[in-house]
Amino acid sequence: MAHLTTEQLEAGLELIRQSPKDSGLLELIVRRPGIDEREVLQRGELNFEEGLAGDSWRRRGSSRSKDGFAHPDMQLNVINSRAAALVAQDRERWQLAGDQLYIEMDLSRNNLPPGTHLQLGTAVIVVTDQPHTGCQKFVARFGKEAMKFVNSPIGRDLNLRGINCRVVQPGIVDVGDSVTKLAKI
Repeated sequence: MAHLTTEQLEAGLELIRQSPKDSGLLELIVRRPGIDEREVLQRGELNFEEGLAGDSWRRRGSSRSKDGFAHPDMQLNVINSRAAALVAQDRERWQLAGDQLYIEMDLSRNNLPPGTHLQLGTAVIVVTDQPHTGCQKFVARFGKEAMKFVNSPIGRDLNLRGINCRVVQPGIVDVGDSVTKLAKI
């Protein structure tokens, strides 16, 4: 599949900007059991130990943590489903972005600053201050222009590459659950 040009990507900005602000929809759950492995789920369990049960987040570690272990504030990667749809071009390719939760909601810094809590199903997650910027796999799957687009000043402001979150209340999430922004706690 041909990657989109900068102009094609920028043409999708208006639709992304129209994402719901206070209550959205959980559109996709993806577990990553191993490197380059993806399992699309209808239901997932969010917990303190793994983030998304069965995901490899804890085993992968992080260069951003002092000890090299998994960064606690990067437990869950959340992406705006409209942004994923734009760069992936086909719903079957969304999961290649590498995020676990795909939600139709405005993820911008103004709408969801760090510390904002989101209710999904019976779980609650909190937005952390760790940036989500993508990697070479994102470039390989969606193109260099897509990486520049999501990391541009507008892309960073809208958090088009997504946000990092951690679980603050374990629970069950299902595709189709509403996602509700809670008051900062």
